[in-house]
Amino acid sequence: MPDASKPTLLVVDGHSLAFRAFYALPVDSFTTSEGQHTNAIHGFLSMLLLLLQKERPTHLAVAFDISRFSFRNREYPEYKGTRNETPPEFRGQVPLLQEALAAMNIPTVTKEDFEADDILATLATQGREQGYNVLVVSGDRDSIQLVNDDVTLLYPSVRGVSELTRYDSDKVRERYGIEPYQYPEIAALVGETSDNLPGIDKVGEKTAVKWLKQYGSLEAILEHADEIKGVVGTNLREQRGNAERNRRLNRLHTDVELPVAPGDLLRRPIDEAAVRDVFGKLEFRTLLDRVLKLEGGGVSGSAPEADADADAAPPAPAPQQLLDEELAAWFERNRAAHPEGLGLVVETQGGRVVGVGVASPTETVDLPWQPGRDDYAPLEAWLADPAAPKLLHDAKTQLKALTGSGLRLEGIAFDTLLAAWLLRPSGQEKTLADVVDRYLQERLPEADPNQLVQDIGGAAPAAVHAWYVLRSAHVLREGLDEKTVKVLTDIELPTLRVLAGMETAGVAVDALALDALNTELSTRIHDLADEAYAIVGHELNLGSPKQLQEVLFVELGMPGTRKNKTGYSTDADSLADLQAKAPHPFLDVLLQHRDASKLRQIIETLQRGIGSDGRIHTTYVQTGTTTGRISSNDPNLQNIPIRAEEGRRIRGAFIAGEHHPVLLTADYSQIEMRIMAHLSEDDGLIEAFVSGEDLHRFVGSRVFGVTPGEVTPFMRTKVKAMSYGLAYGLSAFGLSKQLRIDTAEARELMAGYFERFGGVRDYLRDVVEQARVDGYTETIFGRRRPFPDLNSPNRVLRDNAERAALNAPIQGSAADIMKLAMIGVARDIQQQDLRSRMLLQVHDELVFEVADGEQDALADLVRARMGGAAELRVPLDVQVGVGHDWDAAAH
Repeated sequence: MPDASKPTLLVVDGHSLAFRAFYALPVDSFTTSEGQHTNAIHGFLSMLLLLLQKERPTHLAVAFDISRFSFRNREYPEYKGTRNETPPEFRGQVPLLQEALAAMNIPTVTKEDFEADDILATLATQGREQGYNVLVVSGDRDSIQLVNDDVTLLYPSVRGVSELTRYDSDKVRERYGIEPYQYPEIAALVGETSDNLPGIDKVGEKTAVKWLKQYGSLEAILEHADEIKGVVGTNLREQRGNAERNRRLNRLHTDVELPVAPGDLLRRPIDEAAVRDVFGKLEFRTLLDRVLKLEGGGVSGSAPEADADADAAPPAPAPQQLLDEELAAWFERNRAAHPEGLGLVVETQGGRVVGVGVASPTETVDLPWQPGRDDYAPLEAWLADPAAPKLLHDAKTQLKALTGSGLRLEGIAFDTLLAAWLLRPSGQEKTLADVVDRYLQERLPEADPNQLVQDIGGAAPAAVHAWYVLRSAHVLREGLDEKTVKVLTDIELPTLRVLAGMETAGVAVDALALDALNTELSTRIHDLADEAYAIVGHELNLGSPKQLQEVLFVELGMPGTRKNKTGYSTDADSLADLQAKAPHPFLDVLLQHRDASKLRQIIETLQRGIGSDGRIHTTYVQTGTTTGRISSNDPNLQNIPIRAEEGRRIRGAFIAGEHHPVLLTADYSQIEMRIMAHLSEDDGLIEAFVSGEDLHRFVGSRVFGVTPGEVTPFMRTKVKAMSYGLAYGLSAFGLSKQLRIDTAEARELMAGYFERFGGVRDYLRDVVEQARVDGYTETIFGRRRPFPDLNSPNRVLRDNAERAALNAPIQGSAADIMKLAMIGVARDIQQQDLRSRMLLQVHDELVFEVADGEQDALADLVRARMGGAAELRVPLDVQVGVGHDWDAAAH
């Protein structure tokens, strides 16, 4: 436990955290008017400000790498060699970040030939010896070795740099089962992919920990290597050099000669003029306000004075606990005074409701929930009343919790999660804290994660958070244009209710069928590996790019693929191109091995997702894409290949559940091309769809100047690739690669297409130009997607934005149509009192579980609702199939 009487030294790994911020925040949402990307700077500074508020360090420094090379590269040139090139959007952000830190009077430290980790290690060691509590902030797990009673590591979570996990000695023991100083010995044995340090083959974390507990140290493990049996023992003896090298390289230096010592790092007041200048150049208005308000300008150690400014955050109303008549009177009074709605937060544990918080602008009520309580009848009546508007954050999760606890929730009028996403589809405002930070420019009161009993200063979390939801909703509503409000109220809010029902229902799975397929694939993977070994004459790790480079380009002498920092690329696209240009049995087996391994991984993910009821309950994410399409995770049901035989067998394991004899599938046919015909108003495309002719044969006859009957399969393939590719900004070069034809032929093919389908050409040109003027694209229903990079001086960013802008209205309109269809189908099922259920939404397909005697009624209902979800210039074609399992129900 750190001693509160000691000064606190906070040291931060600048490059590590800036890179994490870069990947956590969307590039296109953080760009200055001059085109300078700032997402890494914004994310880093936001994290730092939160740390300064929470930890109140007395001493502070940020360490940076000077380059990618250090003394470690001299010993092992391949060190960190697999890391990709620095993204162009990241370049230039670190100097600007250092300029911002200088304005805030925060020291930055670098050292030639050493990494930032070594600077942190040196300062942390000196700080501990000189009587400081030390906080190390780094995204590099090697820093775990620094943890002890006086040094704590703050490590970013997968959600981004603003959420930090505290690794003290107890936390390290709990997570890894070893002492912190032993962590590098685990890493030495296992290897570190991010640093390109291969470990001992087949030695994972569990094995490494077991050996450390048995022998005490890496040195002792290597001394007793002859005692370790089996393949791992053989590998250890043969590859011990890897572990020894890794341990030399991952040992952080604690005695680097630095220009500063801990005592030189006392926090100093900011240079307000410099901060205003730098933050103004970066266009960080909100962050500027936060910096200026922080502890009176950042003076070390002093408590912040009460802010008498009119813009200061108002205090949350003290929560009341009311029952029976008092509670009923509260709802009556506040519903009348605030007809736009009240804030609502449902507190859950294990998916069950344990508390409810309700808020008006001036009052909050805290209601600890227990089933069967009669004194909360006014709450239940308010929740179930569709005429009582409720404002929530992530309403779908809370709706499911209430339903699971036997409570109805009607009248969802606003969801700050969905509204923030519609306002900034590329944004990262996923939590209520994110929304409060961005739109209220305040910090949401939250419990200390280290507390056993959650507390936020004596207030009830649900009630206080409901007040913040209410205030955030009012700010967000002001920022939404009329069309976007309609998308929220008519599409997204009703969709969340449909998705909640689908997640709760889940889909039945034949676990034995998945087990059998997994066993077959495991055998096949093993056999393919043996076949690959036989072809090249020795064993190798088929998943190792370095070993594959050696085999392909040295031993087999194959032509080089696309170059990367470590040599020739061995990614899937490169190997597929190589196999087309220079076929070889080894490549054929390798690609089959990769496909089989990917399928097995999908199956294992599905197996882990089977619940105790024998059904998979995926989670649908409404805010997971920028176009509006719904995504799926835990497990992902949208990545199962549909054309491969094994993929069809995986789908065959999804079956009709008890009391439901069959599944029904309904799929939109060529919906994106139909939307293209509608938006482009191209007479040729419209004629193809209205006539019912096969689209690609029709287009092929026009492009190649033959009758539809004379269009060959290869001609049809060409025009199909082109029709879909053009909507995604496919270039002549891209088309030539896809069809494996000359670029000149691809260019001629595109010219012929546009000559005969001029409406498509004009639409694709105009949609980008209009987006350049407006700053966004818009779907048929008014969903907007911003594209600030369309006017970027960076050509690469501009080209990428143009390609994305081409397809955004088409894909977004398809997403809107699917959601409207789901809303209509769900409503009709309820109104007709059918027992059949909607289970899955995968791309343009819906899957239903059909109750006895309802097949015809459901099929008619689904065709009508899906076909009539939008009025287009061409018909929406819906294909329906029925079968005992998902594959058999395909059409």
